Amino acid sequence: MKKGTGSEFIFQLFSLLLSIIIVHAVYVTVIRPNAQAISQQQQMAHQTNQSSQTERSIYVVLKDFEQETCFVLMLWALLIMAYKARITQQERYMLNQSMLNVQPGVSILPQDARELCRPLQNLPQNQREMLAPRTLLIALQRFNATANVDAVASAVKNNCDSETDKLDSELAMVRYIVWAIPSIGFIGTVRGIGEALGLAHEAVQGNIIGVTNSLGTAFNSTFIALVISIVIMFFSHQLQLMQERLVQSTQDYCDNNLLNHLLIADVNKEES
Repeated sequence: MKKGTGSEFIFQLFSLLLSIIIVHAVYVTVIRPNAQAISQQQQMAHQTNQSSQTERSIYVVLKDFEQETCFVLMLWALLIMAYKARITQQERYMLNQSMLNVQPGVSILPQDARELCRPLQNLPQNQREMLAPRTLLIALQRFNATANVDAVASAVKNNCDSETDKLDSELAMVRYIVWAIPSIGFIGTVRGIGEALGLAHEAVQGNIIGVTNSLGTAFNSTFIALVISIVIMFFSHQLQLMQERLVQSTQDYCDNNLLNHLLIADVNKEES
């Protein structure tokens, strides 16, 4: 478990660095040069024709540092969620495997539990630490120790509930990013309005270009931040749904492939 936590931290660190490099490279080579060229064309057109209308360009909307930071955080969050979705898919793959090899109608007695634990214990470490093998192993060990079906059912449910809490807590970084992006957008809004107020004297003299550019920064940063937040929230909810379905499927797998056999064994034991 510690090894998995360490590897996830390393992945998050390198994915943050990768996000910064990719987004900054796009801004330096594409967005800011085009935004600067478009702004110069609009200024020249305004100087020659005061009544000319300026068209909104996506490059101008995205050019500021607040938008760049929002895109860095968006890409970082998407990489983190892709990593977790990949792990979830690997966990679901284990549910398609026959880990106990118990035939239908076969009863499992307490003395059989230790033998059934061995194939699970012999799995590779990365598979042994997955939810389904871990839950089955805990259930079999509990059945071997207590010979009580209710105790096994409780162990399965407690382990699945604990996994649900663990998965929810691991999304804390994504939730922080979702909160941080609109906050950065509001910082751009405050900065833009502050710059516009500082250029108010130029607007009084008839030069409104600086004021309009500053107000554009204010509104564009909030607009982009809110749009990005909507996108991240959508993928975040999809990931959370995948994880909840995984936990429920694991519990159903344990019920169908283990607990039902223990119940039959328990009934047979009472009849004897």
